[in-house]
Amino acid sequence: MNSTFARSFKTTLEMIKFSHTLFALPFAMLAAFLAAGGAPKLSTLVKILAAMVGARSAAMAHNRLADRKIDAANPRTAGRALPSGALTVDFVRAFLAASVILFLLAAASLNRLAFALSPLALGLLFLYAYTKRFTSLSHFVLGLCLALAPVGAWVAVRGSLAFLPVLLGLAVLVWTAGFDMLYALQDEAFDREAGLNSLPARWGAKRTLVASAILHAVMLPLLVAAWKVAGGGWLFAVGIALTGFALVYQHAIVKPGDFSRLDAAFFAANGFVSITLALCGIADVLLR
Repeated sequence: MNSTFARSFKTTLEMIKFSHTLFALPFAMLAAFLAAGGAPKLSTLVKILAAMVGARSAAMAHNRLADRKIDAANPRTAGRALPSGALTVDFVRAFLAASVILFLLAAASLNRLAFALSPLALGLLFLYAYTKRFTSLSHFVLGLCLALAPVGAWVAVRGSLAFLPVLLGLAVLVWTAGFDMLYALQDEAFDREAGLNSLPARWGAKRTLVASAILHAVMLPLLVAAWKVAGGGWLFAVGIALTGFALVYQHAIVKPGDFSRLDAAFFAANGFVSITLALCGIADVLLR
């Protein structure tokens, strides 16, 4: 029984790509510290973490359910939990329901605005699963989903909206859309054959790489604007500079026709961006 549960638990974490939480969570933590002007209450941070885990788990579970037939037809994704039979549809639906409940309870425990906005957030997260069926702008919808992290964390601490978290959210949006375009390059041929509307399928690799680079270039002035609005110091500025270097590295190692280092670009570079920027920004807040 225990071994079966452990296998199911491990497979579930792999299904929802739990490690990818590192992309959005650091931005949420940074926004929480900026909103508090220091260290937020531990209870608030725990609730934000619970909301993040619940929302992202619900989004990924829904995405896997919606795409299970597409995943089964794609050689790259045929081994995922649902197409391979490692997890059942009923199990994933139950996991989805539990994740939604966790998110709503966490939002309700924070403040009224957080709870009032939670259904809208869920609606956007669920919408993303279907966007590749009708628009090549799906990468931007995913970016908007991750942009909710800093905005939501600010609302969790302050109970209101402001310009600073919106700037951070826009930075996350263009960053996410840019790296999702890179990730979609490996499915260019399949998406085109299956009639899915990714930018690589519509534009090809070269134009997609240019679009991704432009978006990542736009991220930097947005971060600088956030730094100025926040009254940031030198540590926050160092984090932004390191972010720039990581983005340049990401585009230097991914070239048309050679995606052998795509994992390094996607996981290592983007994980470095989110964690380093958050650590530098949070340390900057605490020192001030």
